[in-house]
Amino acid sequence: MLEPRFRHLLTFTAHIETPQLDGNTPLGGRKIIMVTGGPVEGDRVRGKILPGGGDWALTRADGSLALDVRLMLETDDNERIYMTYRGVRHGPENVMKRLNDGETVDPAEYYFRIAPLFETASEKYAWLNGIVAVGIGERLPIGPRYTVHEVL
Repeated sequence: MLEPRFRHLLTFTAHIETPQLDGNTPLGGRKIIMVTGGPVEGDRVRGKILPGGGDWALTRADGSLALDVRLMLETDDNERIYMTYRGVRHGPENVMKRLNDGETVDPAEYYFRIAPLFETASEKYAWLNGIVAVGIGERLPIGPRYTVHEVL
């Protein structure tokens, strides 16, 4: 059987605003959170997150947070890359309460994973259109930070 291999793609931190909507809807606890920017660092992709993206997060009945994020990246060489990802964050109730209260919590204490997809018209970064990636997140006071790996 072929075992998966991974290569670091990028690490990014999303700077976020206070949720525009934070309440219970018929689907669950909905949070709509705008992203104002943040750094993108990697050997093959470097740049920043442009303002205007966001997360349409939903706290499900089991307490897990389902992520639905759309961001625009601008590389250091002025190319644009659209990144979307779905993901999930969950953990023991006391750990999630500490996270929600703004405490710094060791990411080993909770599960926080994403599956990004990329879309670009850039010839230089066209290879991103055809890869699968996975990321591991941690919650910082300014927003989430993700380490993303390309699945080889």
